[in-house]
Amino acid sequence: MDSKKSTTGYIFTLGGTTINWKSKLEGRVSLSTTEAKYVVISEAAKEIIWLKNLLKELGKWQDESPLFSDNQNAICLAKNPIPHSRCKHIELKYHFIINLINDGDLILLKIPVQRIQLIC
Repeated sequence: MDSKKSTTGYIFTLGGTTINWKSKLEGRVSLSTTEAKYVVISEAAKEIIWLKNLLKELGKWQDESPLFSDNQNAICLAKNPIPHSRCKHIELKYHFIINLINDGDLILLKIPVQRIQLIC
């Protein structure tokens, strides 16, 4: 049965080795693909913060933390949060990634097509 809920998924690698991953069915129904991907970006950003702090405690500094997404609309919304009727329903708690990007703590990039093919 299709519940209309999105699946959140991400993979973190360090030195070419997977160090953390997640795949789970969301507890909420998203009203658009952009919203669903925006939520995933927010969840992954929280994990990046945690992993960077862990590496810092281990004495390994991670300056840049690129986060790749396959949805250009979600990337544009995070980088340029113009109030728009199509995204005003997205919960405020997911908008913290805007501050991370503006502060330089997160680099959000479009995932290249070659990477999508490798993952699949």
